[in-house]
Amino acid sequence: MPLSYAFIAIPDHVIPVASEPLVQHAIDTYASETNKVASVWREFRDDDLGFRPHERASTVGDILKHQLLSERRFFAEFLGVPEPAPTDVLPPTITVRSAADRLVELAVPRLAFLAARRADWWIERVAFFDVERSRAWIFWRRVLHTAHHRTQLTVYLRMMGRPVPATYGPTGDVTWEGADATHTVDAAGRK
Repeated sequence: MPLSYAFIAIPDHVIPVASEPLVQHAIDTYASETNKVASVWREFRDDDLGFRPHERASTVGDILKHQLLSERRFFAEFLGVPEPAPTDVLPPTITVRSAADRLVELAVPRLAFLAARRADWWIERVAFFDVERSRAWIFWRRVLHTAHHRTQLTVYLRMMGRPVPATYGPTGDVTWEGADATHTVDAAGRK
């Protein structure tokens, strides 16, 4: 049985076909990563928004807000994607559900914009903070930044004794028949 997610915010039929077949993986990955982030966020409760494992760590609520705002900045400032005004990014009241819903609401139009871009757009070098990078590089940097914060929150879940949803495969809480995590030298040697 293949990996089946308990929650899918952006189903396959909503993911647009890229005008450049070579970048379809980027479109698919951004949708998949958004689904994974929304799934992790939905494991929290509203009374968890103030949780932080250490006084110098961000709270759950801080991370949700940062994700929404920093994605908007990356896509608008560095990639030139049409985005709402910064004042319109956060939901009026931050709850786990409102933040997860807003994450998806913001992601879906980005998918359409990115899918319509041709190869020359992806490889063009543009400003990224104080350097220049290709838009493809900036896009993947955003995906990695998102994965970092998602992982940060999975650690918070584990520290809180909460289940951690599957993202790339089984977790200590979620598995399925046929799951083949690589924990042995033999498994690593499969071809």
